[in-house]
Amino acid sequence: MVFADFKVLTFDIVGTCIDFEKGVLDGFRAAGGAAAAELTDDEIFAAYLKSREGFPGAASAVMRDVYLGAAKTLGLPADDAAADCYFRFFFGAPAFPDSVDALRRLRRKFRLVAMTNYDRVAFTNCATKLGLPFHDSVTSDEARYPKPDPRFFSYNLGRQSAFGYKQDEILHVAQSQYHDIGVARELGYKVCWIERRQGLKGFGGTPVPKQVTKPDFHFSSLGELADAVERE
Repeated sequence: MVFADFKVLTFDIVGTCIDFEKGVLDGFRAAGGAAAAELTDDEIFAAYLKSREGFPGAASAVMRDVYLGAAKTLGLPADDAAADCYFRFFFGAPAFPDSVDALRRLRRKFRLVAMTNYDRVAFTNCATKLGLPFHDSVTSDEARYPKPDPRFFSYNLGRQSAFGYKQDEILHVAQSQYHDIGVARELGYKVCWIERRQGLKGFGGTPVPKQVTKPDFHFSSLGELADAVERE
């Protein structure tokens, strides 16, 4: 299998292109003050994930509530000011250092499509940070079902089919084994795992998958993916 087999790269955004874990950690520590400084990354991620389960809606609408739910569990300030502080840091999460350049290089050879569980408002913020590299994008509020629901992938496939692209011409690129890699493989897609947490224990701010799916391509960054494409 070679990259020339594909015409479309579909991308997870949050965690693959945008360093949302930094946004989570910075947000909790800024909003939580001295009490948050005593917490480990894993303690923050565990409370964040539990609270996010209770508020599964559009990120731009529920992220203050996610903080407040987690803050009560962790014993952190749980008032409107703290929630607003967390919200600013969360959505201020930066692009990974390699993302902008890698996407720019990959755009020369492929149609780039964003597939994100963020709603359109939140995704627009991310796309701007990434240099607006995408030819097309699908957000959770448009697809109506967030990943890992297979209907998200069906929605995108129908959309790309309208532009003349077939499933076997699509390579799905993502960090999350839970949201993306496992379900995409089950649906018959070729997959490229960007293991942003390579060398770290656990799954950080992402839910633990039932199993780790072996990908067709495996890199630790988008920069490595772009380098491999250019070498080919």
